[in-house]
Amino acid sequence: QHGWSFKLSYYNEYKSYLRMRVFVVTLCFLGVTLGDVYLSNPRGSNNRLNEQSATRQNNNRLFDSQNNARGGYNTGDRTAQAAGNNAGNQYPMYYYASGANKNTEASKLLVEWTNQHGCGQKDPKDPHKTNCNIVIQMMCMDHTEVTAGVNPANVPAFKNFFMRDGTTTNTQNYNEPNKNEYEGATATKNNAYNARMAGNYNNNQPTRGLHESVTSYDMCKFREANAGLYRADQNLAKNKMGYIDASRTRQNPGGTRRGYECPEERDYYPYWAPTGLFNTNLVNNPWIDLAYLSGDDSSETCNYIRDNSENQKPRSMCVLPNTSTRKYGKAISKEKCEEIEGAKFVEFHSHLEILENIRTPQACAAENNKDTRNSIKWMSLNSGSEIKKCVVQAPKPYCGKAPWTRVNHLGNAAEGNSQDDSIKAAEGEASRWMAELPYFPSGKAKRCVMRLRYNITTDEFDIRESNTDHRYNYDLNNDVISPAETNPYIDVAQLAKPLRLAMNTAQYGRTFQDRTHVFVVLPRTADMASKTLHNLNVRGKRGNIVQTFPAVEYDFVPNDLTVKEGDLVHIQWTGSNTHNNGPNGGDGQTGDAGEGTGGTDRNNILEMLDISQNYPSPFEKTTLWSKVKSISSKGATAKDIAVGFATSGYYCGAEPYAGCNHTPKTKGAVNNQLNNAPASYFGHVLEFQKGSAGKYVYMCTRNNNFTNRSQKGKIMVKA
Repeated sequence: QHGWSFKLSYYNEYKSYLRMRVFVVTLCFLGVTLGDVYLSNPRGSNNRLNEQSATRQNNNRLFDSQNNARGGYNTGDRTAQAAGNNAGNQYPMYYYASGANKNTEASKLLVEWTNQHGCGQKDPKDPHKTNCNIVIQMMCMDHTEVTAGVNPANVPAFKNFFMRDGTTTNTQNYNEPNKNEYEGATATKNNAYNARMAGNYNNNQPTRGLHESVTSYDMCKFREANAGLYRADQNLAKNKMGYIDASRTRQNPGGTRRGYECPEERDYYPYWAPTGLFNTNLVNNPWIDLAYLSGDDSSETCNYIRDNSENQKPRSMCVLPNTSTRKYGKAISKEKCEEIEGAKFVEFHSHLEILENIRTPQACAAENNKDTRNSIKWMSLNSGSEIKKCVVQAPKPYCGKAPWTRVNHLGNAAEGNSQDDSIKAAEGEASRWMAELPYFPSGKAKRCVMRLRYNITTDEFDIRESNTDHRYNYDLNNDVISPAETNPYIDVAQLAKPLRLAMNTAQYGRTFQDRTHVFVVLPRTADMASKTLHNLNVRGKRGNIVQTFPAVEYDFVPNDLTVKEGDLVHIQWTGSNTHNNGPNGGDGQTGDAGEGTGGTDRNNILEMLDISQNYPSPFEKTTLWSKVKSISSKGATAKDIAVGFATSGYYCGAEPYAGCNHTPKTKGAVNNQLNNAPASYFGHVLEFQKGSAGKYVYMCTRNNNFTNRSQKGKIMVKA
């Protein structure tokens, strides 16, 4: 194809990767598919916000999940009342970052999910027909706290680039480009672009959610689609400028918009252009790779993943000359960018953050010497700039074996990734991987979102044998028949008519996705230096197993945690006041069976003597609270800590202390089913003292139903 130099240069680099089963190509689904991946910790939204219905209201709110409309969890509420239209009353989870020392200062967060169509490989003779990979990433920006009276999304200069959950379920607005911005005189193109983007920026709604920016999506709309990819017999639609752009893919041939997510970037990994949330100066908050999990965890595959992660390897983009007010071009190859658009093919370096207060190479090198987790360099953010800054690059991602799950089963793993000794192997548990949260040397709090993409295909279509690039796309004019066609007919024996296979090539090789709500990563305090921090949270929502499905019922996560004396454990949870699971029920059951006020999530922790029992211990007989101290609320006594956890923060302690005024002596009675307690609780960061070695078991009094459900947990402390 004339001018398609990409397939000869950049494409060749990725072609071998495609044949190693690493590209995001996924499962062949027969018939109508409800298939899916759901994050349970951190809680995945599945595009939900605050709906009282069992199904989400807007599948296109922030991203393309491809999941059943019933999945996902609402945003957290700070109080006993629904946040409603007040974003300040939403509760983002607050996690503490890891420290600079990768050996002693990890902040561990258990990522847990379920995937329906199988993953992993037990042995070479495994009858599994699915090949999969799991990609886990985070995107972060500097945090500004949202309060009941102050919301940065309401600031005109900030609203277009401020990640948020929003308070309404509508999708952000967007007006797409046309030929006036692509053809003709430079002044004409500039005027058309300026007017359209001014409208896009002005029409950005503070009440609507935002992950990627409108700038990010506009770059996607101008970027030409990668014609080196396999499209089967799917006919990708052209845009208003007359060509196929990156918003069209085999899985999304019509270019349906979901939030500001770029469909091509969503469907393929690793992507060839820079990713994330871009501002108008082409500075981005990129997606940071945390983990790549696969049935193929060979050294060859993992070395490729680590070396080609955007964390380490720059991505290129066509940047137009200064005479153009639109800075991003169409081409995805150096030759077309330079020869046709008269522009520069610029390399963009990914970064965890930029240390703006570090202004010399020497000071930057000193920062790097203190950090054994990241790579800190004095460098330009892109090859088109001579301005150098102190840039923090994230470490290479973890690469390993995916938890083994069987096909057509949205449930627990039979064999899991046990790369961390603080949790038991995932046999009989949901699929899980222990993440270490990033370290941000600036010491700034960050607001982040995590996404998990689940990518699957089947052995019937072996992507290692080359029939997976543009040469095999359906093209009758050149006598090319795709090896996979939509709804093919087959002749069987002497049947008078052929039989039809239920095959949709838009779903033959498919990506599912879930994303969390926005959460906050806090800088460590001085008391956390040289200590491992474990996050202990709650998964699930109100309802019985049928009503919550494909979400899950309540449980602690991890519910079996092993730590050492001197380790820190941050116990925290979030919940919603609008998990009513009402109509529309979709293809499942409505209703919110449970204790207390309908629609409300509540949790608490009380110690037990024995995990086989269902009664908590009186405080006088507990052993846990006397073996820990709170480093997040230093004035709290053992009884204060116990009262806080027992009442989900309705009381902050048994007696007033610095920062704590809500006690049984100063505040009305807590409801015995916690109806008037907050749905979310920051809890405490607890340090296990010397001599605390032993086993501690605990329960939730509201949700631990004697007849049909259990919410209990165990902490094992080693000397």
